[in-house]
Amino acid sequence: MLRLDMNLVYEMINLVVLYFLLRHFLIRPVTGIMEKRRKMIEEGLKNAQTAQDDAMKMKQEYQNALKGARQESAEMLEQARTDAKAEYERIIGEAGEKAGSMIESAKETVRLEREKTMRELQSEIAGLAVASAEKIVSPEGGNQGIYDQFLKEVGENHDDADK
Repeated sequence: MLRLDMNLVYEMINLVVLYFLLRHFLIRPVTGIMEKRRKMIEEGLKNAQTAQDDAMKMKQEYQNALKGARQESAEMLEQARTDAKAEYERIIGEAGEKAGSMIESAKETVRLEREKTMRELQSEIAGLAVASAEKIVSPEGGNQGIYDQFLKEVGENHDDADK
């Protein structure tokens, strides 16, 4: 039969007490620490996933903004080219108009100078002719008809030169 020895009872009591003490002071705190650690790891993974999602969203926004900026810069460049071409055409047009007016002004100046020179030359020729005629014509005034005819011919030549 089975005998119960007192030592065996004491050992059983000691084992039960040791079990409760270990459970109270060791197993519960270690289990609590492990649970906290597990929750902390889950939160870390959740935060990492959220951060990764945010990073992907920011990357997409950045790519969209970059695409928009490139498109906008291309539009601005095209607008600048158009504006520059219009300004070039305007400047060339103004320069052409100024050049045309300067040419017309120069032609008019040349024409006026030529007329003035012609009048001066005719007047000088007439003066020389009168002086020559005076030398040829005697002081009596008998050759008045030749003088009048000369002046008439010079006047006709002057009218022909103006046309």
